[in-house]
Amino acid sequence: MLSSSYKIPGGKLVKVKLWVDVEKIKRITILGDFFLHPEETIQAIEIALVGTELNVTSIESIISKVMSESNASLIGATPEDLVTTIMIAWDSK
Repeated sequence: MLSSSYKIPGGKLVKVKLWVDVEKIKRITILGDFFLHPEETIQAIEIALVGTELNVTSIESIISKVMSESNASLIGATPEDLVTTIMIAWDSK
């Protein structure tokens, strides 16, 4: 398991626990003190990321798609902050 924490400039914290298999996401947990509405969108993002290649473009595309489909709003973080935290975990291997 890989993990990372990313302190967003201005305040909030995003944490990721990441399990990988051959440079693809096997499992992921996204935590932090940001808000995402509707709340179940975070689980939808985690599920959608399973099997995704560990590169910024793929991860950002999946997160944006799920958020758009869920009509979700992030407060205190951006989709890019989530991507940054995931990539920090991957780079920590």
